[in-house]
Amino acid sequence: MKPRLAVIAGALFLSLISIYSSAFTVTAGEVAFVLQFGSIKSDAITAPGLHWKLPFLQEVRRLDGRVQTWNSETTEMPTLGREFVLVDTTAHWRIENPRLFLEGIDGKRDVRDLLDVILSSVVRNAIGGAKLEDLIRSSDWQAASPANQAAASPVAGAKPETKGPSGRQELERRIHEDARALVVSYGIALLDVDINRVNYTPAVRPQVENRMIAERQSVAERFRSEGRGRREEILGELKKEVQTIRSEALRKSDEIHGAADADAARIYGQAYGQDPEFYGFLKSLETYRHAMGANTTLMVGAGSDFYQYLGNGKK
Repeated sequence: MKPRLAVIAGALFLSLISIYSSAFTVTAGEVAFVLQFGSIKSDAITAPGLHWKLPFLQEVRRLDGRVQTWNSETTEMPTLGREFVLVDTTAHWRIENPRLFLEGIDGKRDVRDLLDVILSSVVRNAIGGAKLEDLIRSSDWQAASPANQAAASPVAGAKPETKGPSGRQELERRIHEDARALVVSYGIALLDVDINRVNYTPAVRPQVENRMIAERQSVAERFRSEGRGRREEILGELKKEVQTIRSEALRKSDEIHGAADADAARIYGQAYGQDPEFYGFLKSLETYRHAMGANTTLMVGAGSDFYQYLGNGKK
C-alpha cells in the first residue's frame, strides 16, 4: 500500500511541476516568444493572460513592447566651423518587428550598445556638417521687422531678413531620418530624436558671444536703416502737404484780395458818380498829404491843376 501511495504522490508531484513549467503569463505591453533550443517556435504573443508551452523543452523570451527612451552621454563634437560644442541627445523608440528584433539583438545591453553606436555616429556626422548658428537657432526664426510690428508697408528697397540654411529642427529631422533608416533592419521603430542641450566649451564661448553681438548689431543697423528711410518718407510727405497748404492759402489770398479790390473800385465808382467834384477835392487833399511832408519843398505853377484847391478856390 505504501509503495502505491508513493508512486501516486510522485506522479502528482511531477504533474504539478510539469504544469508549473508549462504555464506562463504575458502582461500588457509585453511581447513573448516560445523558444526551443534557441529557435523561435511561436508567433509573437501580445495578448495579456495565461499561455502554455512544452515543459522543460521550451522557454519563454519576453520583450518590452512599450515606447522606450535612449539618452546619450554628453559628448564633445565639432561643428562645420570647427567650434567644439557639448551635445546631449535623447531618442524614443519601440519594437516594431518583434521577431526581427529577437533574431538580431539579444538582451537590453545589446540594444543600448546598438543605439549608442548608430545614434551617436549619426548625430556626430550631422553636427559636423552644420554651422554653429544652425545648431542653436530654430529653423523658422526670423528677426521681426519694425514695419511688420507697425502693420505698415515695408520701406522701398529694404531687404527682408533671410532664413538660415536649416536650424535645429531641420537638423533633428535629418538625424531622425538617417538613424531610422539604420535601425529599421533590427526591427526597431525610431520615433524621434531630440537635441536636449548644446553647451559651449570654454574656448568657443568668446567666439560665440562675439558672433551673437555682431548679429544683433547687424539687425539693429538694419532697423536703423529702415527707420531712417521711413523718416525721409514721412518728411517728404510732410513737405508735400505743407507746399500744398501754402499754395492753397496763396490762391485763396489772391481771390480775397481780388474781390476786395473789386469791391473798393465799385465803391469808389459809386462815390465818384454821386458827386464828382467832391470826390476830386477829397482825392486831391489825400495827394497833398502824401506828397508834401515836413521836409518837402514843392514848386508848381499857379495855373497847375494840382494847385487849384490851394489857390483862390476857382478852377
